[in-house]
Amino acid sequence: MMTASLPLQGNPYDLNDDQAYRIWRDDKMEQCPSRAEDLIVEIKDPYNLSKAEFNALKTRCQSSNMAIYVSNSGSNPDKSIPSTLAREFGLTELDNNMGADNDGITSLKVAYDPWHKRYIPYTNRPIHWHTDGYYNPVEKQINALMLHCVSPAAMGGENALLDHELAYIHLRDLNPDYIEALMSPQAMSIPANIKNNEVIRPVRNGPVFSVRTDGKLHMRYTARKRNVDWNKDATTREAVNALNNFLASDSPHIFRLTLQPGQGLICNNVLHDRSGFNNDEKYTRLLYRLRFYQRIAGS
Repeated sequence: MMTASLPLQGNPYDLNDDQAYRIWRDDKMEQCPSRAEDLIVEIKDPYNLSKAEFNALKTRCQSSNMAIYVSNSGSNPDKSIPSTLAREFGLTELDNNMGADNDGITSLKVAYDPWHKRYIPYTNRPIHWHTDGYYNPVEKQINALMLHCVSPAAMGGENALLDHELAYIHLRDLNPDYIEALMSPQAMSIPANIKNNEVIRPVRNGPVFSVRTDGKLHMRYTARKRNVDWNKDATTREAVNALNNFLASDSPHIFRLTLQPGQGLICNNVLHDRSGFNNDEKYTRLLYRLRFYQRIAGS
């Protein structure tokens, strides 16, 4: 049974506060779910969570930074299903990114128009490990993410999930210098997005790991080989290689699942990827993506 983390004395993310780190680490590892099924909460009415359903989702987000809900909404395309759930958890500040629909919610599906087809999320190709909005400015970091499935693909479209706090623990246990390197403001740079000599988005520099003002850990990361510039020092390169090796491993902390109609992910922008997929006449993949500047309330 997963429980909420206990209050901590000290700062577990301070590399000079090993005692606070050990207490936090041991508590975190004790609460880790052992299988993806442990993240699942069945809900009867996604428009009106019961207190027990709300608490079950919140508890999983507190211990694992994510939860999976299974609702009876099926292939209902109503976008208010995920947005209503989001409001239950204090998520109201949508990141209205360039690929989003007019309401700020993004319809993730294969697109053929000139603008969308330039970007991998709107194709059926695999998407490597990342956190959402890694190219956002510091003041508009994505702290929570929701995915809601309306229709899966005929084949593929599986997501892998990893709590970013476990990635932090893995790297810090290997070598605390890796964490110091990845907390540098120059650790990861995303080059400008330029089309037809117009700057659509400027260069974004920033750390991989950072600590929010509320003391919670945040991560921005992409495993893309292109359009990413890493700090040139040896420690940063070693840290990135160590992280990539962990993400490519068969760690029991990496969960894999394919969302079905009426199912969704609510999380504090954990690490995730997506396998390639194929549609057919019966099954055309459609997921709604909601990105928030806030973190899930109480987690």
